[in-house]
Parts: sequence; C-alpha cells; structure tokens
Amino acid sequence: MDNTERKFHWCLEKGKTGGRKHRGLRKIKPDMQEAENHIQKALHNLKAVDYNIKGGFGDWAVSAAFYAMYHSLLAILFKLGYDSRNQECTINAIDYFIKTSKIKLDPKYIVMIRRTDELMGSDAKALREEFQYGTEIEVEDEILESMQNNANEFVESARVILEEIKA
Repeated sequence: MDNTERKFHWCLEKGKTGGRKHRGLRKIKPDMQEAENHIQKALHNLKAVDYNIKGGFGDWAVSAAFYAMYHSLLAILFKLGYDSRNQECTINAIDYFIKTSKIKLDPKYIVMIRRTDELMGSDAKALREEFQYGTEIEVEDEILESMQNNANEFVESARVILEEIKA
C-alpha cells in the first residue's frame, strides 16, 4: 500500500468520528446537486480572482484562486459519493482516484493545488492568517497571472471530469 492509499484510508477513518462535523472523508450517496453547487462556487471564485486583481487586492485574489480549485475538487468528490471536511484529505482523495483510474484528471492538477497550498500555508488556518489576517497585501504580478491562469484551467478540467463521471 503506497502513501496515497494509506492516507486515503486514514481520511476515511477520520471521517467516521465527529458526527456531521467530521474532519475527514466520508463515503456518501453521490450528490449531483452538491457537486453542481461546488462547481458554481468555483466559478464564483474565479470571478472574485479577476475582480480582486483589477481592484488591487492581490492577496484576496490568491485566496480566491485557491478556493476555486478546491471547490472544483469538492465537486468531483460529491459526484463520486464522498464528503470531505479536510483540505489535505480532499486533495489526497482526488490523487488516489487518479492513481486508481477512477477519474482521468491529469496529475499536474494535484501538483498545482499542492504547490498553491504550500505558497499560502499548509492548512486553512495558516491560509486565513497569512492572507486574511496577515499584513502582507502585495503579490507579484507574475504570481497573480499564474494563479489566475491555473485556476481557470483547473476549474475547466474539473468540469470536464464531472461530465465524464457516471453516477
């Protein structure tokens, strides 16, 4: 069993505790409506990226780009029949499904979101502290452009995967 598979099973175990507010991954009935809601949230976040860049709020644009990608992954998980309440479990589950050929998403997107996650901090708390509560507001133009392009490509690829998944 490789590390991705071990972590996937660990996330499923973590999802068994905590009631509705679990902090892991849970197998559920596929939920097309929730998948659609998450892809709509991803598209909304893409608009926020553009709006914040144009308005001079690069720090918020970076967060919105990350969340556009993240909501795309959540959409895929809901269509596959999983509920995740943990960023690393979400990313790992998608990586697991790529490696087990359950979905045909290019692994570069896992690298992309993990690299984005490392840029912003390793968890949601660090992300909030750095970009929402921290004092740094300037983001280099090339980073913003890269984040925006990556987020747009990421969301579009997720939309294609959602169409391909037979639920």
